[in-house]
Amino acid sequence: MNNQKAPMTPTIHHTLKTIFGFHEFRSPQQEVIERIVAGEDVFLVMPTGGGKSLCYQVPALHRDGVAVVVSPLIALMKDQVDALNANGVRVACLNSSLSSAEATHVYRQLHAGTLDLLYVAPERLMMADFLDLLGTLKLSLFAIDEAHCISQWGHDFRPQYTQLGRLRGLFPAVPIVAMTATADPETRKDILSQLGLADATVFVAGFDRPNITYTVIPKQKPLVQLGSFLSGRRDEAGIVYALSRKRVEEVAERLRVAGFNAAAYHAGLPDNERTRVQEAFQRDDIRIVVATVAFGMGIDKSNVRFVVHYDMPKSVESYYQETGRAGRDGLPSEALMLFGMGDVMTARKLIENSDNAERVKIELQKLNAMVGYAEALTCRRRALLSYFGDLREHVCDNCDICTDPPQRFDATEQARKALSCVYRLGERFGMMYVIEVLRGSKNQRVLDMKHDRLSTWGIGADTSAVQWENIMRQLIHLGYLVQDFTRFGVLGLSAAARPVLKGDTPVILGLPRDTVETVAKSKKKVGGRKDYDQALFDALRATRKQIADAASVPPFVVFSDATLAEMARSRPTHAREMLQISGVGEHKLRQYGKAFMDVISGYDKENSTT
Repeated sequence: MNNQKAPMTPTIHHTLKTIFGFHEFRSPQQEVIERIVAGEDVFLVMPTGGGKSLCYQVPALHRDGVAVVVSPLIALMKDQVDALNANGVRVACLNSSLSSAEATHVYRQLHAGTLDLLYVAPERLMMADFLDLLGTLKLSLFAIDEAHCISQWGHDFRPQYTQLGRLRGLFPAVPIVAMTATADPETRKDILSQLGLADATVFVAGFDRPNITYTVIPKQKPLVQLGSFLSGRRDEAGIVYALSRKRVEEVAERLRVAGFNAAAYHAGLPDNERTRVQEAFQRDDIRIVVATVAFGMGIDKSNVRFVVHYDMPKSVESYYQETGRAGRDGLPSEALMLFGMGDVMTARKLIENSDNAERVKIELQKLNAMVGYAEALTCRRRALLSYFGDLREHVCDNCDICTDPPQRFDATEQARKALSCVYRLGERFGMMYVIEVLRGSKNQRVLDMKHDRLSTWGIGADTSAVQWENIMRQLIHLGYLVQDFTRFGVLGLSAAARPVLKGDTPVILGLPRDTVETVAKSKKKVGGRKDYDQALFDALRATRKQIADAASVPPFVVFSDATLAEMARSRPTHAREMLQISGVGEHKLRQYGKAFMDVISGYDKENSTT
């Protein structure tokens, strides 16, 4: 392969096809890439699996110099470097896993100008001597991955990220692209402020992952429920999240005894064991990892088919980030959560262990929002997306609420009462206080604030506090009410509330379920009948595993499941046909094409004679 820089735009499409094997950009990749190539700052919010990496990798091949990519974990760097190497891109990383000789080689490549991308951790990047080195090099761009880590409002705040705000002042001519999959409106504002990206163009590509089926069931006999869910998925890769190390080890051991290929992963295990488990999972030698959130951002595995939350996570952001590790290749995948009030108490204790009172308040509000999602009676996808300000008018037909809807009732009158009360209170109070006013409470705070004199005081006295809480949460999920977590969950009215208040829009809500859900309802396969030959897919997957093991890389680095599924569907047996498969670029065609075309030809020949 010619290792020279690709021609300048408008041939970014040529780079997309020949290097990465994709035929067209997804929205808004092309505009993002064009702005970065032109030297502009960009802030990008795009769902996991949406193609964020391409948004800096393509510009890195179209701008002079080396692109410096900030990545928080060594394992994540390694996966990205392996994937780019497989595409013939000049790339390296600098981290503590490298030997002295390996690090020296990377520094020589930097000085020689023979790298297109360099991956580093934020700690190394902001060292004085490393910044001095960068000052002597031609830099094409800075890419900051997992940018939510810089924000105090983010669910995974990391102090070492805060130093990255100096980059804009130190390198004023180098464009910066900051990216995340998980940021509500408050977090987005904070990221821009912390990084000094006042002039950056902001792209919010939505948060929807339509290939994921969301299911929440009451936790009863969790080990039995988990085993039932996994029983038909022994050949699929998945992650099971639990909140404590002890729970992780117990669940992993029970699964192994039951015959599942499972392993435990948490921060308390020796480094070599964590590395072994992660690498075995990446290479499909372990099918199921039971983990705490320590097994998180380092996962770049595209063929995770399911994520199970054995325990409820502490925030909607964490839930979204963790479920987003399923189906990165775009194929149908599942997110199952077992929900019990005991999980709420456990999560609350973990949060309250902090000495930072302000942080505790924020995280308790986020926990309450997570409970609201778990108890949702409206489309789960709408509830999830509305949390991030991504309002949808239609249900998804791909969650447990849509496929098995609760009984509905006309809640227009209650909704108008609730929205009116929020308005009369000046949009300055949280849910529980609004409910107290609606129910005509005479507690001291209400009396001191003189809210017993409001026209909405007591207009909801005929509805219980539990019922009002259910109604309020549904109004939040449907986008009529907005919670501001920077003000500890204060409720405000959205633009959608006006027609409800005027009586122009009816509000239909769900009644709480009286029946106990069973895990059996989550056992349906999403996506319907597969439109490719499963036996051929399995043969291609076996070949991929052999090639990957020989090259000491994860199988998805060779080709994703989605690429294999397309091969099994269209059966390419010539090079030009193989290049039409999404994910097959010219470098991978030369490296692997013949092996996979031989499998297809042999399969077709065998099946034509039987």
